[in-house]
Amino acid sequence: MSPLDISLADLIARLDEEFPQADELARVSEARLRAQTLSDLGDQLIDHYVSKAKLTGASWTEIGDAIGVSKQAAQQRHAPTAFERFSNLNRHSIVLAQEAARTCKHDSIGTEHLLLGLLGEPLGLAYEVLVAKTGSEQRVRDAVREALPPAGRKAPRGHIPFHEESKEAIGQARRAAADLGHDWVGTEHTLLGLIRTERSPAARILRDLGFTSEELHETVKTENTRRLAARDGR
Repeated sequence: MSPLDISLADLIARLDEEFPQADELARVSEARLRAQTLSDLGDQLIDHYVSKAKLTGASWTEIGDAIGVSKQAAQQRHAPTAFERFSNLNRHSIVLAQEAARTCKHDSIGTEHLLLGLLGEPLGLAYEVLVAKTGSEQRVRDAVREALPPAGRKAPRGHIPFHEESKEAIGQARRAAADLGHDWVGTEHTLLGLIRTERSPAARILRDLGFTSEELHETVKTENTRRLAARDGR
């Protein structure tokens, strides 16, 4: 029995339902994109528990044994990364951004794709802030779609690199979290990172939608305080 509440039949049924008019070759391409996303999520799942194991004092040798690889391989594959303090929701938004770039057949992950990734995480604070300000998710998606560059000729395979502006936005997200005194980097911090990368397409989209960096900072600060208070009051 699978340890996950999902089966191959579920994946096939969902793809067929979402692409009823597609021919078999088009479905092969879409299946490959989804397989890559599942693989990325699987890596993040392992990373999550490797981090927890390290916090309890587990050695790299012990972690390697648990994964079924050598100590050196475990260190290389699961050592702290640029996304070490990213929340699970925010890490997933990065995976969704990569999938958006691949679907659009773009050869790098732009800030527009990062914004689409945030829209794919409805439990994230960034999604809540975006929809509250604009009135609907679709309005933001439409704005991003208008700003996207033309689709490429062929979807890239394997790893897709970040555009330089996206790297800057991720760095700005970490700084935004530090500015607010947070020890995690959530979707809301990535949203702040995007608007702080002032010349990026995502920043222009956000400004056109009525956001400002200062107002967004205060909104994130207020909403985080509200969420923490609600959690503590349970």
